[in-house]
Amino acid sequence: MEYVQILYVDRPVSRILYGTAMPPFLMGGDGNELLDGMFSLGITCFDTARNYGGAEISIGNWIESRGNRDQIVLLSKCGHPDASGKKRVTEHDMKDDLRTSLEYLRTDHIDIYLLHRDDPEIPAGEIVEIFNGMHADGSIGAFGGSNWNYRRIEEANEYAYAHGLIPFTVSSPNFGLADQVQDPWGGGCETISGPSHEKDREWYAENRMPVIAYSSLGRGLFSGRLKYKDIDNAAQVLDQFAMRGYGYPENFERLRRCEELAEKKGVTVAQLAMAWIHSQGLNTFAVVSTSSKERMQQNIDALSIELTPEEAGWLDLR
Repeated sequence: MEYVQILYVDRPVSRILYGTAMPPFLMGGDGNELLDGMFSLGITCFDTARNYGGAEISIGNWIESRGNRDQIVLLSKCGHPDASGKKRVTEHDMKDDLRTSLEYLRTDHIDIYLLHRDDPEIPAGEIVEIFNGMHADGSIGAFGGSNWNYRRIEEANEYAYAHGLIPFTVSSPNFGLADQVQDPWGGGCETISGPSHEKDREWYAENRMPVIAYSSLGRGLFSGRLKYKDIDNAAQVLDQFAMRGYGYPENFERLRRCEELAEKKGVTVAQLAMAWIHSQGLNTFAVVSTSSKERMQQNIDALSIELTPEEAGWLDLR
């Protein structure tokens, strides 16, 4: 496992984060064995959110029972729209989410805290001020946006620099070999994947902004569960959100090429797709959700797989 320091985070962050938007965490169930397994593989950063059902409760129970808070990095998110779609990018909602998350996670601070969605009608400077207040009282370390476009991050950081405040130092967009053609969930999901987002990737490469890549394997498209020969039955393998976001001919062609090259290299499709993410010259951290230690170990092993620029471009239909 590779570990990297992120500004305002006390401990190094593992290149692969364990994502908890899955059972049994969503139901607040006992995930201790799974979390133990991921931690034993060297994963020290755990990704969750206030709107991931009971996931924060499950993680909090694990932290309390294992007494390992000082060995892990917690990432959580606030300000997700409510069930009616109403935006919650307000100081009241952000602080209310933070209080609840701290209680459920059984901790007094969250190492990386993200605003789960943006609201372009709110001046970015107001959000910077709110986050700086949370940081000043020790409740959060690094902060940034999930599903923010880079122009809004620039707006936020220009305000921070002009006012002597801490800027956004982390961003979590969708990023992976699969092009997110449509917004899977609605409500402003942002991607930096695909041919139309080359400028986004150039900005991230130039600024070395840490990219916490969600749906890094196309929400299962590159997990190995779906084979190219069976794409007519893709909707029976992938869930509705994966189909809405990634179930398109260009991504199925990426899957075909991935299968072909993976066979030549003697690796799995998931490993090749993971290697592709880390071959793009960005400061990338991939969020991966799995219930299998073996599959997670394969993802970790993929960090050492090398792709030539020609191979990476071919996989991405370039």
